[in-house]
Amino acid sequence: MKIGIVCYPTFGGSGVVATELGIALAKEGHHVHFITYSQPTRLDFFNENLFYHEVDIRTYPLFKYPPYELALASKMSDVVRYEGLDILHVHYAIPHASAAYLTKQILQTEGIDIPIATTLHGTDITLVGKDPSYAPVVTFSINQSDGVTAVSDSLKEDTYSHFKVTKDIKVIPNFIDLERFKKQKKDHFKTAICPNGEKLVVHTSNFRKVKRVDDAVRIFKKIREEIPAKCLLVGDGPERANIEKLCREIGNCDDIRFLGKLDAVEEVLSVADLFLMPSESESFGLAALEAMACEVPVISSNVGGLPELNIHGETGFLSDVGNIDEMTSNALHILKDENLPKFKENALARANLFDVTKILPEYESFYNQVIEERKSLA
Repeated sequence: MKIGIVCYPTFGGSGVVATELGIALAKEGHHVHFITYSQPTRLDFFNENLFYHEVDIRTYPLFKYPPYELALASKMSDVVRYEGLDILHVHYAIPHASAAYLTKQILQTEGIDIPIATTLHGTDITLVGKDPSYAPVVTFSINQSDGVTAVSDSLKEDTYSHFKVTKDIKVIPNFIDLERFKKQKKDHFKTAICPNGEKLVVHTSNFRKVKRVDDAVRIFKKIREEIPAKCLLVGDGPERANIEKLCREIGNCDDIRFLGKLDAVEEVLSVADLFLMPSESESFGLAALEAMACEVPVISSNVGGLPELNIHGETGFLSDVGNIDEMTSNALHILKDENLPKFKENALARANLFDVTKILPEYESFYNQVIEERKSLA
């Protein structure tokens, strides 16, 4: 099968999942063509079945903002036409689904009928998509897709609640390549961070307000008041300066390290004891799944798709957003020497259910269904 994948090429969850999906499909013998404005972050190698097509974005004095959606539709049309793609799979509704609809209309004038699959990832529905400036286009684009998936039951229900969507939405959860995240102890690294055997707490995110990194810092402060511990904050974003200021104000800078963006986040997670995800909104919680794949239990909020991933009392604990005291109490319970091994074992067992080898067949079946249904309408 020849598959076109359109995504954001960044560290965000939608881009990571789209890239890992393409890599896995290529390993299975499918021809995968990535179409985006720069090489995806996780696409750090190529094989004979992987291709990358860069969207050429021109700037002219007339344009205050370059019309990326039009450039994307032109590039998608070109790739479908000359590579003979069987299906286009666009990740994140804005603007990829609407650009895909335009692509379909262009190609139909040439007698080419390309099926469009759209995957909804989260903020394209729960945040950006609900903006009145975008909502009508989001609704139209989803309904014009030939197949639609969402990464959790929660996101599926949010989509039906907030938009007049008539398409059936299939839930295919996010996944990880468990081989990549298999726990590989790097004792020298753990020793450098925790020279006296302290427990290691980790948070990773894009440092936006919705991630509530300040809650993670305050939870860690309370943990540190009870037991020796260190904290690593992985990622970067608009809230980083505020978080650094907060660390100085509450006086725990010596125990917290900011690592910035990391490609190989598993190297940090592999030596962690606990993962914090106190987010205000999470459609799935891919970062938590990556932690669990490294045998790291999770303290998280109970929003969105997190209860579908993090099993309360088994792989970690769930709390209401902002309930720092309860999150701290649960964290301390997990970090007890007599409790931690079982939570780690449960976290890895849960992550096994989301291994790419289990989820990939669902996407392949979905593609075949979308293609056959489109053919029946021709």
